[in-house]
Amino acid sequence: VRVVESGGGLVQAGGSLRLTCKTSGSILSVFTSTALGWYRQAPGKERELVADIRGSTTNYADSVKGRFTISKDNIKRTVSLQMSSLKPEDTAVYYCNFLDQWGPGTQVTVSS
Repeated sequence: VRVVESGGGLVQAGGSLRLTCKTSGSILSVFTSTALGWYRQAPGKERELVADIRGSTTNYADSVKGRFTISKDNIKRTVSLQMSSLKPEDTAVYYCNFLDQWGPGTQVTVSS
């Protein structure tokens, strides 16, 4: 199983970004039934769960509720994170996790 994130960048506060995690190496039944998660790690802080999705059930950290939306495409084996109303405190490296595999991460920087 491989996991690769993309879509990070520099954005002003209040802006939006869409992150995509492309996975490979799993069969459809595994992908549809396994939880996929987006995590982030800011400098000097521990990695934290941002959002996850299993089937159609989603879960969000309190800090991003109402601003971020997680979704997945079972056919493409991808999971996305639509981030809106971004704040400087959202600045971090964002990672995708699938079947205990981590991607290299994608940097999100929100300027004030």
